[in-house]
Amino acid sequence: MYTFTLSEKLKSHCPEYHGAAVYAEVTNTSYNEGLWQKINIFTEELRVADTTEGIKQQPSIAATREAYKRCGKDPSRYRPSAEALRRRLLRGLDLYQIDTLVDLINLVSLRTGYSIGGFDADKIQGTNLCLDIGHAEEPFEGIGRGTLNIEGLPVFRDAVGGIGTPTSDNERTKMDSDTRHILAIINGYDGDTTRLQQAAEMIQELLRKYALSDGGSIYYFE
Repeated sequence: MYTFTLSEKLKSHCPEYHGAAVYAEVTNTSYNEGLWQKINIFTEELRVADTTEGIKQQPSIAATREAYKRCGKDPSRYRPSAEALRRRLLRGLDLYQIDTLVDLINLVSLRTGYSIGGFDADKIQGTNLCLDIGHAEEPFEGIGRGTLNIEGLPVFRDAVGGIGTPTSDNERTKMDSDTRHILAIINGYDGDTTRLQQAAEMIQELLRKYALSDGGSIYYFE
């Protein structure tokens, strides 16, 4: 299975960091009505209860924004994905409908404020993933974003290079209709391990309802 390590540089800049990961054997689908009912309910609740300024004060999002500043990135130019998703909904735009695996990761991210990497595990090279800080001119193709400047961003790397930041994951390891094994990594910069575990449980619950393969298993890492 996988091992997860933190670079000394990342530890020194973000000592509160804790992560959790979920690995599962899945069957992806283009759309799931039950999942989208949950997404639509959350969207309505968010638009009633939250504000643009309130988003930045949500504990998980605020902690990720602070981590960006410590690592050398402006969180107002390179927003954490959880913040970007909430802002999109508050602007009156609908959540992107991609596929069931991506959609359920987005829902958990929206609910918890954690930026969550969702990867096709079979596209990851090697079994060790190291969380570090991005270098100048380090190659990284963000999903739907083209070349992304990840200098100063926290980044998970496999044996080949970067696969995910809290702003965007890499095209190389993205999930698609052929994905059979998912690795979801929850990035917790707020030091709250209880909330982190709750987010992991939420992912597992949604996978069991909407995407787990017949006879498939789920593995949870901290």
